[in-house]
Amino acid sequence: MSFPQPHTARRTTGVLLASVAALLTAGIPAAAASTAPAPAKTAPALAKSAPAPAENAPAPAKTAHATAAVLDLDGHGRAPVVHGADTSYDTASIVKVDILAALMLKAQDAHRALTAGERQHAEPMIERSDNAAADALWREIGRAPGLAAANKRLGLTSTTGGAGGLWGLTQTTASDQIRLLGAVFDNRTAKTGSDPLSARSRAYMRDLMSHVVPEQAWGVSAVNASGAQRALKNGWLQRTSTGLWDVNSVGQVNVNGHRCLVAVLSNGSASMNAGISLVERTAREAVA
Repeated sequence: MSFPQPHTARRTTGVLLASVAALLTAGIPAAAASTAPAPAKTAPALAKSAPAPAENAPAPAKTAHATAAVLDLDGHGRAPVVHGADTSYDTASIVKVDILAALMLKAQDAHRALTAGERQHAEPMIERSDNAAADALWREIGRAPGLAAANKRLGLTSTTGGAGGLWGLTQTTASDQIRLLGAVFDNRTAKTGSDPLSARSRAYMRDLMSHVVPEQAWGVSAVNASGAQRALKNGWLQRTSTGLWDVNSVGQVNVNGHRCLVAVLSNGSASMNAGISLVERTAREAVA
């Protein structure tokens, strides 16, 4: 499935800097913690293996950046509107949606449903952002080459898988994330038969994204209408080279009765909470 080239909106994203928090995950610097983060108003829990930051380490003087892309599924346009520079960002754990899509395509090609073992990895990978489950499925899809083959079928043009086992260092753009979300949520492509994901695969992916644990329900869901069901996946990681945070959120939201796909990617935040605040503010501005 492909989308036309996005239009760039005039609004720029905001800048937030706060105190530095530490988080490292099981030797995978790009992975989101499998321990669920606290909501934006509360300091995130640290992984048990995370070392404490140096007491006197100065916060790097760098500006945080964010890019948002929005596609109104109930509108007339077919191109996402991009707010900010549509440059590449680390995916962190939002790549888990892409890994699952690649897994669904692999099962479809074999004319079978997911095995019990595959479901036992897929469900915690999306619902709880479990890293060990993502490791297993990353290997099963063939790592970066397997992801690239799936993304060619899904219409993604600007996503490159992380080297080796570093799936969280996959590079992507906000507009590419809208293309991926479209493959999962856009019923119009399904009606034309242009979506490579089957109706069963799409329904399964939507269900998992609708059951993300409450403590990970921040991000694009902040713009949801009251009572609307959330369907999203978030990602977060602290880069060891800078101490700064990548925080991302993608999903489907309800805005004034319209179903909208929203992807917000960010980097350079001084803390996870600062990154969450930046993502949520950028999402609100993008759909306003």
